[in-house]
Amino acid sequence: MQSFTPSKRRHDIDALRALAFGLLILYHLAMVYVQDWGFHIKSGHTAEWLQWPMLFVNRWRMDLIFLISGMSTAMLLQKLQEKRAGGLKASFFLQRTSRLLLPLLFGMAVVVQPYCQGVANGLVEPGFWQFLVHYYSGYHWPANAFDGWQYGFTWNHLWYLVYLWIYTAVLLLGRQLARVPAIGEIATRWRAAFLGLRGWKLFVLPAAIIYVWIISLQLSFPDTHAVINDWYAHAAYFTMFIFGWWMGGDIAIWTELARLRKPSIAAALLLFVVYRVVGNLLADDPPIWQLLTIWALRALYAWSMLCAVLGWGHALLNRPFRWLPWANQAVYPWYVLHQSLIILLAYWLIPLKLGGALEALLVGVGTVLGCWLITSGLVARVGWLRTCFGMKQAERSAGLNLARAKA
Repeated sequence: MQSFTPSKRRHDIDALRALAFGLLILYHLAMVYVQDWGFHIKSGHTAEWLQWPMLFVNRWRMDLIFLISGMSTAMLLQKLQEKRAGGLKASFFLQRTSRLLLPLLFGMAVVVQPYCQGVANGLVEPGFWQFLVHYYSGYHWPANAFDGWQYGFTWNHLWYLVYLWIYTAVLLLGRQLARVPAIGEIATRWRAAFLGLRGWKLFVLPAAIIYVWIISLQLSFPDTHAVINDWYAHAAYFTMFIFGWWMGGDIAIWTELARLRKPSIAAALLLFVVYRVVGNLLADDPPIWQLLTIWALRALYAWSMLCAVLGWGHALLNRPFRWLPWANQAVYPWYVLHQSLIILLAYWLIPLKLGGALEALLVGVGTVLGCWLITSGLVARVGWLRTCFGMKQAERSAGLNLARAKA
């Protein structure tokens, strides 16, 4: 089974990572305006038509991010293996802990503040500094004041960092267990079986695993992003993380994904249309066979779309774009900042009654400008802030300097 050399940069994975998080920013912006979908703050200008594009993205957006996270983890560990052998797993885990949990704690303490949501819900009194005193002192909040009120704090979109840290820890533990011959043989067979999928099997068999998680776990354990009892999310996202881990260093499966990129996107688009049409025909209390059918369509659609994204990405994006050095460094702080900026800007602009289009434009442009100014003008220039936002220290490539991004 042919593998990439650890030193070879995978520009397509870097680009897909940046684009996936860019899509996440756009998705969270649209959450303010999509009708009947709950969010931390909602505009008075909501649109039902947004549900279609939102659902189109919703079924695979986080799966893609965990897939790419698994690939990135595999390649990072390969690079470390080039440099040293002793204590590799321990140093790698400490590095990942620093890069994931420090931004989580800093983000929860400083960046993610549920003040706007609480005031918008009418359950938190206006006055930001008074709110902060209560927030940091374990105040007993009214029910449903904000997401996470029952715990007294929230991590909002930063739940991804916790989950990725957990999955990395489980992966490293699994690598230790794989030293036992029987366990190692099973793991090797599973990896070889997945990486050996070709043609229709690459479309159907991973989708069957997604389908199993949907029918067995989704109804009993709906997504909470609270770690505990979030078993459907864990099963789905950890599976994607492992798929990405297996794919990260293999050439053949990427060649196959690129070869199948046209049938992948055609199948995904067709499956989504059928999925939506069948979904609209479901009764309010559908029989189990109808649920099993719609869930099968959902699983096939999600995995076909992921195959299409990866295949087209490998065919079109595996080159050293000028914007990639900047994007590789900026993506982490932009991720930490973006949702809080969206909520804050919407909170300020909604009372002005500017009209839906102008309001959404100002929130979107303001979010992008805010992320750029805070990241490039402040975070990238202060060493301890780089650590707090998950950026590497001693980066001298000046990737965040737009004027030097072509280097």
